[in-house]
Amino acid sequence: MEKKLYLGNIPYEMSGEDIKKEFSEYGEVSDVFIVKDRNTGRPRGFAFVTFTEGEEADKAVAAMNGKEIGGRKIVVSEAKPQPERDD
Repeated sequence: MEKKLYLGNIPYEMSGEDIKKEFSEYGEVSDVFIVKDRNTGRPRGFAFVTFTEGEEADKAVAAMNGKEIGGRKIVVSEAKPQPERDD
């Protein structure tokens, strides 16, 4: 079953391909989504990675959380569902 991970404090210059390359070491990555600022289009320093298998995602969390990439210690955890908003 697929599992989505949250990546925080990632270097702003990191591309989707860079992220996929780093995380593919732990399993099959089916999607990478880099969150960008609506106004400027620049990355906001966090992203989401989806693994095809939950066990592979768990390995990635264990190995990558706190790892230094591009001079920044990244945060890796299981993504939590976005709460519903009242508009």
